[in-house]
Amino acid sequence: MTTGEGDLGAFLRANRARVHPADVGLAGGVSGRRVAGLRREEVAVLAGVSADYYARLEQGRERNPSPQVFDAIGRAMRLSADARGHLFRLAGLNPRLVPDRRADRVHPALLELLDAFPGAAAYVLGPAFDVLAANAIADALLSPFDPERNMPRILFTHPEARRVFAEWPIVAESTVHALRLNAGLFPGDQAIADLVADLDARSPEFRGLWAAQGVGGLARAFKVFVHPEAGRIELTYQTFDVHDAPGQQLLVGTPVPGSPSEQALTFLAAMVARS
Repeated sequence: MTTGEGDLGAFLRANRARVHPADVGLAGGVSGRRVAGLRREEVAVLAGVSADYYARLEQGRERNPSPQVFDAIGRAMRLSADARGHLFRLAGLNPRLVPDRRADRVHPALLELLDAFPGAAAYVLGPAFDVLAANAIADALLSPFDPERNMPRILFTHPEARRVFAEWPIVAESTVHALRLNAGLFPGDQAIADLVADLDARSPEFRGLWAAQGVGGLARAFKVFVHPEAGRIELTYQTFDVHDAPGQQLLVGTPVPGSPSEQALTFLAAMVARS
């Protein structure tokens, strides 16, 4: 381990003390217990390891911990994503991120935040770049692709994609790079695996870009849309990771103030209000 064994042991002890046995399906409550929370043996059972192995972890005597074991311990202790990452770092391991797959729910506070951008296109993407939620302007901007809500499928399979995305090759390449990055961050994500297999079979352009092995995040980007009703719209996008939901990202596209693109978004907002 690359960090102090005492730090790891203290973290494990503190977190098992926070877990009530009934919360993880163990009968018997706290009656007759000498310690709060879970016993070492109970954590071992829940994590699928031997009690001796888990004891060695807490005592700093286990020199070759595996990521799989710490994944299991994190689940047994019901650790948050942040706490799981911290656990891995204490053990000298790189955390294996897990997307928040509670039906890809977007937190209500984040849904409210989307509406705080009345003059911008704002939406939330999941790990496979499905549009999980969007404000009214973003919905109108993406309306030529209804009912499809997955951005890579839109780019590589929708007949309108190359017309609406004026700089399609740039957007397509950056999207594939970001998808490969997510595939590495979330190696067990079935939605990403299914999407890659689908597009590999359906799109030669996707197949070529995926084979090139390019990797990159969804950073600041300039995109040009040609909307069938609002015309040309130029937006600068900022991307923000959603801290409480690993794999979700908030994208906000804004026009230059006073520009024709701002007027076009105003037109889209008015069109949505009338519908």
